[in-house]
Amino acid sequence: MMRFLDNFSALPLLLPLPLPLVPLVLHPSFFLLSLNLPSFLWLWRIAAWSMGLSLAIYVLLMATGGWLAFSRVNSHPRPKWLRPLHYVMGGTLVGLVLLLLAVGLVGTVGYYGGLGHSPHLPAGLAVVSLTLLSAWSASQMSPKRPWARSLHVGTNIALFIGFALVSLTGWLVVQKYLP
Repeated sequence: MMRFLDNFSALPLLLPLPLPLVPLVLHPSFFLLSLNLPSFLWLWRIAAWSMGLSLAIYVLLMATGGWLAFSRVNSHPRPKWLRPLHYVMGGTLVGLVLLLLAVGLVGTVGYYGGLGHSPHLPAGLAVVSLTLLSAWSASQMSPKRPWARSLHVGTNIALFIGFALVSLTGWLVVQKYLP
């Protein structure tokens, strides 16, 4: 089997192909099928760090979101840095969750040759969906759209349950790889 980077050295050979065939050869599955990795340890390290950071950021988002809500409800002034910090951490969480999705897909397809081998996939897709819905609802918040705040808070409560499920199912997946 060709190593992953060897596929890139073949790119100049693709130029004579008819233009409609080039996307088929450049499709991500072309690269995934040719992965020849003796160990997926580097992927699991990325996943472990990303999940740990995601959970830590989620807890910090709960704290800063609670502070923002407390300030708004009690008409207390809030520090000017609090809202931008909440946005930056939320954006970071979105990036980490998408990284986890990519690592999970690449690792599972690379190891098993397909998807759907455990309940971790639907749990992970639920977390990705809830995270994106939370980010979208945050972008919709304004005095003219009071529903957005309720949707944001409700989504984040559901996300807590989603993180618990994805952590549990992820732990079960990790057990399959351990000797």
